[in-house]
Amino acid sequence: MISSLHGTVLHAGADTVEVLVGGMGFTVAVTPDVARAARVGEGIRLNTSLIVREDALSLYGFADRAQCALFGILLGVTGVGPKSAMGVLSAMEVDQIAQAVADDDDKPFRRVSGIGPKTAKLIVVQLAGKLAPPVATTAAAAPASASRVTTQVVAALVGLGWTERVAAEAVESVAADASSADLAQVPALLRLTLAQLGPARVESARG
Repeated sequence: MISSLHGTVLHAGADTVEVLVGGMGFTVAVTPDVARAARVGEGIRLNTSLIVREDALSLYGFADRAQCALFGILLGVTGVGPKSAMGVLSAMEVDQIAQAVADDDDKPFRRVSGIGPKTAKLIVVQLAGKLAPPVATTAAAAPASASRVTTQVVAALVGLGWTERVAAEAVESVAADASSADLAQVPALLRLTLAQLGPARVESARG
């Protein structure tokens, strides 16, 4: 298995590059972005996937491991061959593919040349659960989760007798320096906030 190539660009076409490695030239099918970035005479490093068939050995190259891995996953979808998989990766970023799958949205795939409605739906269905969450979704989920935790901690402090203003200010102060793990758990953030407010304040608030 040829999993990567590191050599000198001999030729760059619209969707292929020829790479010289140890005196041997390898023709590699690539996405247009990779082909445009390749410069004859300069070095190039590609993550690759070798497709073996009875009549040919075809090498496909990618700028990073994430694209290469996704290429292999796409090949597992019914009706998707190397050409169609390269078409998807040429038209969409890895995170865009993951987002479309997470949203159960086959429209972006239907816009890819060579991908029909049936295959587009199969991509969404068969890739479900196989891809890492898109970066945008992960980033958006963290603040939302932290917000829910701080709201619950404020409510707990109000239940202990503090005013909502004092409780909110204390939680905001503690949250600014708290770890991600503490921000994700009500008991942890509540414990830290109570430590800042002090046990005497608990008694006076109850009294």
